Amino acid sequence: MAFAVWFTGLPGSGKTAVASRTAALLKKEGIKVKILQLDEIRRVLTPDPKYTDEERDIVYASLAYMAKLLTECGVNVFIDATANRRKYRDAARKIIPEFAEVFIRCPIELCMEREAHRKAIFSPKGIYKKASMPGAAVPGVNVPYEEPLNPEIVIDSDKMTPDESARKVLMR
Repeated sequence: MAFAVWFTGLPGSGKTAVASRTAALLKKEGIKVKILQLDEIRRVLTPDPKYTDEERDIVYASLAYMAKLLTECGVNVFIDATANRRKYRDAARKIIPEFAEVFIRCPIELCMEREAHRKAIFSPKGIYKKASMPGAAVPGVNVPYEEPLNPEIVIDSDKMTPDESARKVLMR
């Protein structure tokens, strides 16, 4: 049975870095993983995103369902997505038998600093700068980010490198 692992945390916490390094380590062991990056998928699902609660409900439900379908086909999946509401990740847990959650914990000040300098391919630029704009919906700033209650793994990305974090994920 294939597995799914949801990497969650604030924007700029290091989700993409840890997920990609973990996938690279697994690849060396002959285990393939498909990474579902929400920022990439969102370009198809909502090319002009509004980041409303209703839109987020649809996007995260779609992401969880994609992961479910892939695992049913024998594809291991890493979900790289903030998922600011716990209910999004809990919904995936309910429909995917082999599911784990990795919480990438990081102080918001460091997330802001990282996000301002990151070179991510799919992530929108200036997320935290946009938080002051009217109607902005930035997790951890003007919309809540609900930390996982019982994640299988917690990574403190302000204390560990992405490579150390990836090794910690594999040890679990």
